[in-house]
Amino acid sequence: MDGILKKQRMPYICTPLTGKNKEEIMDEIDLVLPEKPDMLEWRADFLHKLDDLPYVFSVLEGIAEKSDLPLLFTIRSIHEGGQQISLSEEQKVKLISEVCKNDAISLVDYEVSSDSANIKELRRVSQKHGKQLILSYHNFNCTPSEEEIMKKLFLAEFYGADIAKAAVMPETKDDVLRLLQLTNNAGKALDIPLIMMSMGSLGAISRIIGWSYGSILTFGSGVKESAPGQIPVRRLRQLIAMLKEDMAAE
Repeated sequence: MDGILKKQRMPYICTPLTGKNKEEIMDEIDLVLPEKPDMLEWRADFLHKLDDLPYVFSVLEGIAEKSDLPLLFTIRSIHEGGQQISLSEEQKVKLISEVCKNDAISLVDYEVSSDSANIKELRRVSQKHGKQLILSYHNFNCTPSEEEIMKKLFLAEFYGADIAKAAVMPETKDDVLRLLQLTNNAGKALDIPLIMMSMGSLGAISRIIGWSYGSILTFGSGVKESAPGQIPVRRLRQLIAMLKEDMAAE
């Protein structure tokens, strides 16, 4: 976490970039930076020319020219809420590996449900080039049992992830409360930082208060949300600040 995410400053606010081409992404950055996020996530699965490595690198160069914020590179798998892409999984892993060599990137995200050989390869490459690896789990259908989510988090730690992430969809308010309690429990059980959230409008409160249960980072939308329930970054920062003030006054 050194130099990127530190617990004493949490929660960090990360804003996704979801443009389908370089021009849209550059416009997004111009609109997002005045909102003062702590980090940017490039959701590269939205890019229409993802199979063109020089073009991908030109986008990275453009982002680096406009922003010195830490940049998280993500190609979200379609089975975990991402966009349809033209790359095979092998090609996707190769692209992420190439991106790890680029100085514009600070972190990369990969699904913990992926083939173990691919995870181990990305762990090796990301470490070699000094990038942090987030191993993530997303469920857009429900909030699984605590046991099932904890298995995903422990697996992320087992593979050597720098950060474990879980984002799940609630069906009831109780599901949101379960996720927050699980976040607290997992923070005590794991030795790596966590990013935890309940998605959708029902789970939006977890994006505001999740840090108080141990989630180190939350996602606030910029031009377009990359997952349901994201709150605009400026409003999210205001709500978190209000909550911190109220907690400090108690």
